[in-house]
Amino acid sequence: RRTDKSRKEKLIMFDVKIGDYSMYEDFGLQALSIDPGSAEVDEKFKEIPGRNGDSDLTDALTGFPTYKNTTMKITFDFKDGNYDLWIARASELQNKLHGRRMKVILGNDYFYYEGRISVSTEKLNKQYSGVEISVNRDPYKYELQSSVEDWEWDTFNFETGIIREYGNLQVNGTLELVIPGRAMRVIPVFECSEEMTVSYNGTTYNLPKGKSQSPDLLLGEGDNVLVFKGNGMVSVDYRGGSL
Repeated sequence: RRTDKSRKEKLIMFDVKIGDYSMYEDFGLQALSIDPGSAEVDEKFKEIPGRNGDSDLTDALTGFPTYKNTTMKITFDFKDGNYDLWIARASELQNKLHGRRMKVILGNDYFYYEGRISVSTEKLNKQYSGVEISVNRDPYKYELQSSVEDWEWDTFNFETGIIREYGNLQVNGTLELVIPGRAMRVIPVFECSEEMTVSYNGTTYNLPKGKSQSPDLLLGEGDNVLVFKGNGMVSVDYRGGSL
């Protein structure tokens, strides 16, 4: 019975990981509320005399909307009546997290957030202590693994995850690679064993030996078809992002 209870508690426990730390396992903190935040569109409007309404220049430079940083807020509960222990734990949280830029993973999400951490601690009464962690985070959340990193199948989500294995691809003349893109626009990093070319949306780019990027080669949402020509090995480093 005791084994079944512990397994059940482990299954229902929602943990938050910040950097290399499990908030529950390392600090004894249980999440009470989570507000991931919503990224605000970086809108640009210009008033033009004689025109009805403002001119919307939001997409004028990029052709797609961009977003501002947003704030994630997570509150935790630490139950312990020992004030000395709480003071030590609060100091530990400040030393390890406060002011640092770190990754944040919520539960079993296939993505991570990244931003600057702020820690606020408060003793509510003799038994309960509250912790609020704020994260000034990037507008997008990122896939846990990039296309050239080893896959961790224990964390893979078969409903929302995309299997990306774009490392050490053999090009013998011509190779077509389809990259399913998410909402975030990404400039991939290419690493070639020999010089070759890649074509995307009707434009051909020269890829030198070694690592390179082309600022104009921006992969968007949906299927992105890349056609490589040459002879050698190529790796495409891509990490998808979602709002």
